[in-house]
Amino acid sequence: MTAVNLIHLTKDYGTGEVAVKDMSLDIASGEMIGLLGPSGCGKTTTLKMIAGLIRPSEGDITFGGASVLGVPPEKRGAVMVFQNHLLFPYMSVADNVGFGLKMRGMSVAERRRRVSETLAMVHLTGFEERRPADLSGGQQQRVALARALVTKPRLLLLDEPLSNLDAHLRLEMRNLILQLQRESRITTIFVTHDQQEAVILSDRTALIFDGVLQQFGPPREFYERPASERVARFFGTENLFVGTKVGNRVQTVLGAFELNGVAVDDGPVTVAIRPESIVLGEAGPNRVSAVVESALYTGTGTQLSALVEGVRVKVQAGAHEGRAIGDRIVLTLPSDRIIVIPASAPPR
Repeated sequence: MTAVNLIHLTKDYGTGEVAVKDMSLDIASGEMIGLLGPSGCGKTTTLKMIAGLIRPSEGDITFGGASVLGVPPEKRGAVMVFQNHLLFPYMSVADNVGFGLKMRGMSVAERRRRVSETLAMVHLTGFEERRPADLSGGQQQRVALARALVTKPRLLLLDEPLSNLDAHLRLEMRNLILQLQRESRITTIFVTHDQQEAVILSDRTALIFDGVLQQFGPPREFYERPASERVARFFGTENLFVGTKVGNRVQTVLGAFELNGVAVDDGPVTVAIRPESIVLGEAGPNRVSAVVESALYTGTGTQLSALVEGVRVKVQAGAHEGRAIGDRIVLTLPSDRIIVIPASAPPR
């Protein structure tokens, strides 16, 4: 297992746009880290710098405390699985998986043993003689994963590993990656644009916008303590309002609400509450009257849009909490679910 440190990492292609700007991350040995963000934010560039495929313009990268900037990619002990599987079409599954071992001069017997063990790990025993064209997309991705794992790397790098799979195969591969990482405890860094994927797979997530690290921490923090309004919106917080905090209360366009343990200075703030955190018709403080504007039944719940004094509020109600357009309802904003963000919260 290997700890990885990115130290003021920057990549400037000289085109007037910096792909990665002064990024620092400390990744513990055995952690699974997600690099999350929209397309073009710099996450794949960061992954390729770690792999040694791109040289940073500034900064340093260390594995186990030692800089790897002068170490060629093939000697870093970092293996990258690309979005496209890049399997050799004319080779069998076994030969694809064992190719790296063959290049290292490993004996045929030992190579066969390692390939067999690794194919069993990814549930492909019996597929040794098949060619990539005879495999499904999910099976090809498992072969690519096995080819990476068979060399027992120090670091596993995954570039959008699930993006080319349909919903069922994504779920299957996600569970497999999680299982393999937990069993091997290999330090793993993966790139994704999918919030749910990052939340499920990563021990900690690094959210990147425009090449700048916005927030780094456990997935729960992005929902409960977003560092900025933009982070909150990216993670699906639709209800955001301008407010003013004084003591343990905040004044907003919806009214004044009690807060619970919010460690934010008094003054201008952005107030946020997730749709699923709002309760329908519960007694107590922080209640407001609303009128249902729209109701969409989704099978597992009902998505409501309600108007509070002309201000739109999104609510995620239960499947059996049906409401009709025009219904008058009471919304409760639990004090411990109200998020308060300083008005000029910087990335952290």
